[in-house]
This record gives sequence, structure tokens and C-alpha cells, in this order.
Amino acid sequence: MVHGFWGGPGVTWFIWLLGMVIVIFVVWLLLKSLIQGSGRYYSRDKSALDILKERYAKGEIDKEKFDQRKADLLKD
Repeated sequence: MVHGFWGGPGVTWFIWLLGMVIVIFVVWLLLKSLIQGSGRYYSRDKSALDILKERYAKGEIDKEKFDQRKADLLKD
């Protein structure tokens, strides 16, 4: 009995393997997005002063608020 490319037993294992790789990749992408979603705006590696500087640079706070909050942070 002659099997074409799509009919051999080796192809069945290849399709199974390909399916598992795709499933694992999709699960990995979902987990990665969930983990990064919680720290999307501010990373835990940044100090409070770094975050304050970013907010000032983005224009979220003005110079007066920046200076006041910076002074509050540097008191400690």
C-alpha cells in the first residue's frame, strides 16, 4: 500500500507535535501578557524618584508638584 505525503504514519506524529508546539506557544503568550499586564506602566525595578521623573517628563505633573514630591522623597 502506497501512502502519499499526507498518509504516512510519520506525518501523524508531525501534526501532533506541531499542534502541541502551537498550543504551548499560545499558552506562553497568554501567561506572558498576564504577567506583564500587571506592571505595564511602572516596573517594580524603578525607584519612586525614577517614576516621579517619568511622570514629570510625560507632563503628568507640573514643576511645582515635581519639586514638592521630590523633596518629600529625599527627606527620608
